[in-house]
Amino acid sequence: MKKVIIIGGGIVGLCSAYYLAKEGAKVAVIDKSDMLDGCSYGNAGMIVPSHIIPMAQPGVIHQGIKWMFNAKSPFYIKPAISVDLLAWLIQFYKNSNQNHVDKSMVPLRNLSFFSKELYQEFAILSKDFGYDEKGLLRLYNTEKVGEEEIKIGKIAKELGIEVDFLNQREVKELEKDINVDALGAVHYKSDAHLSSNHFMAFLKAELNKMGVKMISNCPIFDFRVSGGKIDEVLTKFGIFKADEFVIAAGSWSVEIAQKLGVKLHILPGKGYSFNVENLLSKPTIPSILCEGKVAVTPLGNEVRFGGTLEITNNKDTKINIKRLQGIVEKVNEFYPDIKVDLPYKEKVWHGFRPCTPTGLPIIEQSKKFQNLTIATGHAMMGLSLAPASGKLVSELILGKKTSVDITEFRSC
Repeated sequence: MKKVIIIGGGIVGLCSAYYLAKEGAKVAVIDKSDMLDGCSYGNAGMIVPSHIIPMAQPGVIHQGIKWMFNAKSPFYIKPAISVDLLAWLIQFYKNSNQNHVDKSMVPLRNLSFFSKELYQEFAILSKDFGYDEKGLLRLYNTEKVGEEEIKIGKIAKELGIEVDFLNQREVKELEKDINVDALGAVHYKSDAHLSSNHFMAFLKAELNKMGVKMISNCPIFDFRVSGGKIDEVLTKFGIFKADEFVIAAGSWSVEIAQKLGVKLHILPGKGYSFNVENLLSKPTIPSILCEGKVAVTPLGNEVRFGGTLEITNNKDTKINIKRLQGIVEKVNEFYPDIKVDLPYKEKVWHGFRPCTPTGLPIIEQSKKFQNLTIATGHAMMGLSLAPASGKLVSELILGKKTSVDITEFRSC
């Protein structure tokens, strides 16, 4: 029986623990937090095979520079004198080309569909987390953005993703219960959604049944290594030994890996979300409001609104009111009947998405240590790709053939 320590109690770490424990491994999950918050809880809850284009793509640099000068825009890079930021930006620039996109689309599609299959298996076990396959509406209200969305939708259709192209009237017919002020939409019918909070609760309960040890509020101090292997990890609560180690700590994976002399090019992308309850009219299908990159997810009695990507550092916990206003304004623009108010700061969730300069996740065995596996860098797709990532981690550790090709999911 292999003993495995997973560093990181977010959704990728817990999914890794689930599939390893299912195969008979003895697993412990260590996290420096109380494992009650983080990106796994405040995200939009979307499962998105539609997301076949990585963040590093042609035109993104030009658009990003324009957004930098708009206080309410969905994207911002916090200026800093930082070698890590400069290195990340150089790598991002190098990857923002069509060749990179062409190489990434099929691997991303395959990983996403594999993850969705695994979510369907979870949904058979429990109805508590509200898994639903209503697809995703990418709503747009300008011709220019519409042309780009339709172009991507056609590529997705060629790759086997179920897509409908809707005009203004068809959008209104689909969303009968609410007034949608959009020029049109691309409806990705292959997408799904769930309540991330309830899924995390379900997953923890399953891990508890399987005997997985959960060690919270436990910072990592250092590692002891020998002969190209990690022997033990030194923590606040003592020394832990294992046969295999996994780093799946989201944006904090960088500082964990540094203790082992492993360099990960990841920067935190801060995002916000907030829930509104008891709306008189609300959307029934999750949507992305394309001009503002705002995510809208119906979750039972609530609707979750989320957005922005601020490339920053893990200590930047300040909520930027201007960017929050940008989210609210776009919601009210596309859904004029809702009339969402700017939420109080204490009602706003914020978290850090681990962003790689390729726009792709890292799922690999370390080249430096033969018993170290890394699963991080999922950016805004952590929830969407978590089951697949966790399953792949278990396959790598147990020496099995991976269910999908992971060649493109490597660290820089």
